[in-house]
Amino acid sequence: MKRLLLATLLLAFTAPAFCQTDKEDVKKAINTLFDGMRKGDSTMLLSVFHKDMVLQSAANKKDGSVILMTEKPGDFVKQVGTPHKEIYDERITWGDIKVDGALASVWTPYRFYLGTTFSHCGVNFFQLMKTAAGWKIIYIVDTRRKDNCPE
Repeated sequence: MKRLLLATLLLAFTAPAFCQTDKEDVKKAINTLFDGMRKGDSTMLLSVFHKDMVLQSAANKKDGSVILMTEKPGDFVKQVGTPHKEIYDERITWGDIKVDGALASVWTPYRFYLGTTFSHCGVNFFQLMKTAAGWKIIYIVDTRRKDNCPE
């Protein structure tokens, strides 16, 4: 009985450590995405994108309605990897990170700069999946605006 109690206590205290490692690995995947954007390195982006990733934005139209825009991840990777004058600098604030087995979700308010010039802000919502090769981004949806930026 003592061994069962000891094993149960050991499992209870080590489970949060595994989750923390997953959370740090999830953060690392997302940071790799933004480091790749700043460096204009499409290989870095591809290293954290799942082959079936979906990329969307909830955008406000001039008439006040909201539409869902879907971008081809390959087009985004090409845009980042094509030489451009200004650095794509997306600065995020870590929000809520949830992990359940092989699935993670992450909420990150952001501000986007072209070089040092503010462009827009909003919130990113990431879905990641743990694969044999590590955490891969399977879905990103964001909002975009120029004012009322989240902190």
